[in-house]
Amino acid sequence: MRLSSESTRILRTMLAGATLKAHRTLDGEKTYTLHPLDGPDEAVERAVVETLKRHGLIASNMKFPAATYVLTEKGLWHAAAL
Repeated sequence: MRLSSESTRILRTMLAGATLKAHRTLDGEKTYTLHPLDGPDEAVERAVVETLKRHGLIASNMKFPAATYVLTEKGLWHAAAL
């Protein structure tokens, strides 16, 4: 599997304890934000999140209005191997 440098960075940051969240507004707009343990929050492109989901590296808890993504076992293994 070939991941972009941004996807790889997100996996590494999540392995280090960051939280990736999908924030949904009342009108249905969805944005993705990475919340690291230290440093400012940062926006994440939808395409990066979709790629990580498609490869089975992250999974959502499906909460509203802010779903949290976690590394799957496959994602943990892949992030640790980076």
